[in-house]
Amino acid sequence: MSTTQLSSDTLKTKQHFDILDGLRGIAAISVVIFHFMEMAITDYSKNFIAHGFLAVDFFFCLSGFVIGYAYDDRIGKMGVKEFFKSRLIRLHPLVILGSILGLLTFLFAPYGGNPEAYSAGKIILIFLSSILLIPFPSMTERSFNLFSFNAPAWSLFWEYIANIVYAFILCRLSRRVLLVLTAISAVALCFVSYRSGNLMGGWGQSTFWDGSIRILYSFLAGLVIYRSNWIIKNKLGFISLSILLFLAFIMPFNELTWLTEPLVVLFYFPLIIALGAGAELTDRLRKLCVFSGKISYPLYMTHYAVIWMFLNYYTANKPDTTQLSFIVVIGTMLLLAVAYLFMVLYDIPVRKYLTAKRKQV
Repeated sequence: MSTTQLSSDTLKTKQHFDILDGLRGIAAISVVIFHFMEMAITDYSKNFIAHGFLAVDFFFCLSGFVIGYAYDDRIGKMGVKEFFKSRLIRLHPLVILGSILGLLTFLFAPYGGNPEAYSAGKIILIFLSSILLIPFPSMTERSFNLFSFNAPAWSLFWEYIANIVYAFILCRLSRRVLLVLTAISAVALCFVSYRSGNLMGGWGQSTFWDGSIRILYSFLAGLVIYRSNWIIKNKLGFISLSILLFLAFIMPFNELTWLTEPLVVLFYFPLIIALGAGAELTDRLRKLCVFSGKISYPLYMTHYAVIWMFLNYYTANKPDTTQLSFIVVIGTMLLLAVAYLFMVLYDIPVRKYLTAKRKQV
């Protein structure tokens, strides 16, 4: 296949499911609020958005659906190498930016970190592991996160693993085999939840392998939804589906969490995606959904440097409930604004540049 054919046909981006893009933004905002709140309220039973971390499982399921939709019918034409180029161009610029922000705030920001406790060599090693997505849980005061300078990158690590497995194996499997694998992974997910008491793992040293089970089930479930065409036509719309999604994040955190969390991940999120793919969207809300989808990944990958600063500030100053509410609301709004600037000034231009260079090769 010639470069011209590859560029114009195989590499063309497909039309998006706008409501699903919008829901991705709702999930990203929920993650930001959750991260603020978990730093201040360590007792999850008292945290109003204690299940905000399940947004990651929603991301994983949505990713399986979108990857199947975008690449099932063309990965054979474009090849594994071009598939990996596409994914790296889409994902990695913000992985690098998030790592740089994490490093800068650790070194220089008020309430940023404790850099004097680490040698220059150790800091460089942590930074390199972050931009290369090589897990390196080494900072005690940051709970041995896999990526100390940008904690949310743990999910991108597993996303990359899922993409590799998809390119070499999953794209070739029949729907029947995928269903069997999905059923097996569902059992594994239930075991992880029962053993740990929840599905919160995957981000740190002690729960590293829990992340593999979380991505395994949800990614497979999303892929099965697409392959099976389980798209439910409905008139719920973006607002109703956003409310339904948000309800999962604010459900109670209690002694039944080991049971309720798997139910949400196994059935509720796949249902939301099937409904979102088939829902009707009014023109009035289309721009909102498109913007929400575009801002979701920049927001997710750039917000955590501020979360570490907030933790250190909160520990030192112990703001009251009113002050905490103000910080969370204003902080989330400012992080959205900053994420927009990073998207416009960095992410989009870098991806356009890399895509243009790719087509010249």
